[in-house]
Amino acid sequence: MGEPLKILLVVGFLLLILWNLGAGLYYMLVDKGTSKRTVNALTRRVALSVALILLVVLAIKLGWIVPHGIGRAPG
Repeated sequence: MGEPLKILLVVGFLLLILWNLGAGLYYMLVDKGTSKRTVNALTRRVALSVALILLVVLAIKLGWIVPHGIGRAPG
């Protein structure tokens, strides 16, 4: 998998997460608690966040991405 494709995949996940967060806020303001659209949007956001974390952990374990160690002490 090429580097641009990895970045695109992560950015795509982040955009979907933000979209569902915004949708949850919008539905919360518009529906005034009369529907389950807010809960559904926020549930999708949590599921996407968990999927992204698992994908990153899996990619590190398989060697597809390598952590660069910002903030680590040398040595």
